[in-house]
Amino acid sequence: MGALTLSNGFGRNVLSNPKKKLGIALVGLGNYATRQLAPALLETNSCELKGIVTGTPSKIAQWKKTYDLKDHQIYNYDNFDSIAKNDEIDIVYIVLPNNMHKEFTIRAFEAGKHVICEKPMAMNAEEAAEMILSGEKANRELFIGYRLHYEPHHRESIRLCREGAFGKIKFFEGGFGFRLGNPNQWRMKKAYGGGALMDVGIYVIQAARYTMGEEPIAVSAKEFKTDLVKFDEVDELITWQMEFPSGAVANCTTSFSASTNHFFVAAEKGFIRLSPAYTYGKISGFTKDTTFEFNQVNQQALHMDGISDYFLKGQPHLNVGGDEGLRDMKIIDAIFASVNQNGKRILI
Repeated sequence: MGALTLSNGFGRNVLSNPKKKLGIALVGLGNYATRQLAPALLETNSCELKGIVTGTPSKIAQWKKTYDLKDHQIYNYDNFDSIAKNDEIDIVYIVLPNNMHKEFTIRAFEAGKHVICEKPMAMNAEEAAEMILSGEKANRELFIGYRLHYEPHHRESIRLCREGAFGKIKFFEGGFGFRLGNPNQWRMKKAYGGGALMDVGIYVIQAARYTMGEEPIAVSAKEFKTDLVKFDEVDELITWQMEFPSGAVANCTTSFSASTNHFFVAAEKGFIRLSPAYTYGKISGFTKDTTFEFNQVNQQALHMDGISDYFLKGQPHLNVGGDEGLRDMKIIDAIFASVNQNGKRILI
């Protein structure tokens, strides 16, 4: 990147030649980049869109017009590595199918850029570990697209759990799923890292971990299919249980054929419920004592600003680094291992 990064002594990289805003390049112009991330970059305070990478030339004209992009800010997958010469771009945001996360994260590091990678971080924990190592070798930072860490309902749920507002947590129950339409999209292809668990089940894993405040020690999982043709390659519905060192358990569900969107935390003296819990738009929640009354926010804008302020101002980010992504991948690997062994309890 144009401004060299130097360690500030606390494990964070700060810019030696600070900018007012960091430049972000979006790699992959699918639905999420087009409908969520790019519009969010019009609302951010600490970062802005400074490049796009696409394999679809027909998209370029509209993006140039909408976001005032110039020819030197447009890349494809073949000339991506030349992004190293563009000092306007500080962070590359990988918004590609899951099987491409590792390749383009490593290529971005080799080009001297920091990386935000969409979740799930990789195809498996082994790939995730390679990505982290690549960033360390390049002295560049890796972040994961965990937008909900910056969403106020989730922030408040985490605060209440950390402060023990309702005593010791005993049980978590959560689910995230929807009816997936087009059977030809990449999310339905095993080679691309498709399936419900990788796409939306990871949100439930996250919610259980950051409300419990501890890491699971074992998982047990089962997969169920009602449409063997449509879901020939990937998981349709998975239920799993995570065991935690405290003795608490989390019962979780994800699906590509049924709608569910919630979590429930039960503690000794009360509870927290969010429903809907994981959407881009309105999230609702309440406890045994009160109803949450937070305004709707642009989660993607807060997430990208939070990461940018980590560089620009030395402010800690909200636990959205590569290490967090690796922890999720280890759990996902264990869930798939349990499914493949008919629900066997797998130690993590």
